[in-house]
Parts: sequence; C-alpha cells; structure tokens
Amino acid sequence: MTRTTPSSADEIDALFRGAIRSGQLGDGERLPTVRQTAHDFSVAQATAAKAYKSLERDGLIVTRTAAGTRVAPGASRAPQVVIEHARSLAEASEDTHVSLDDTIAILRSVWPVEGTPPPV
Repeated sequence: MTRTTPSSADEIDALFRGAIRSGQLGDGERLPTVRQTAHDFSVAQATAAKAYKSLERDGLIVTRTAAGTRVAPGASRAPQVVIEHARSLAEASEDTHVSLDDTIAILRSVWPVEGTPPPV
C-alpha cells in the first residue's frame, strides 16, 4: 500500500488524528508548528492551520502561546483492541493489494449506523 503526502486540511487532520488515536503521538507530545507543517507537506499555512483548528475543536490538541501545540491529555490512545484490529486490517489490505481508499470504503460500508440493521 502506498502512502501519499497529505495535500488538504482534511488529509492533514486525518494523518495527525490517526497518529494521536493510535498512540504514535502521546499525550503532551508537541506537534510541529503550523508553519513547519505547511512546509513539510507543501501546503499553504492556512491549510495547515485549518487542520489544526479541526483537531483542537475535537479536543485532540491544545495550543498555548509560547508552549506550542501539544496532544491533549487523554487524547492519545484508542483502546488497544481497536489499534490491534486496525493494524491487522492494514496488514491484510497491504498483503492483498487493497488500496487505502478501498479499505476505508469497506470499513465505512460495514460500520454500524445507529438505528439501522447491520449489512448482510
């Protein structure tokens, strides 16, 4: 499975969100500045700032003057069983040459929606 460089605020948000939820970025760990993130991904600073605002709005990061942007307390870990299953899904997808987009689409299609029966 190939990994692409994020090029939109939503993709940057998803990248950091996944890293935070999987524990790759731990509670209190510092994120790069908006300027550095924009440079790293070759996007406008406004694009990087939009991603950070979304993460902050959802309580995953906190920004403090002079302290920078850090992972919010308690934000960094999904339950271990979820992380393990996600890793297994990623490995199985890679082994069978299923793209990331297709794997996400499959996951979305089987995700239970409140009030509806599970897919058959």
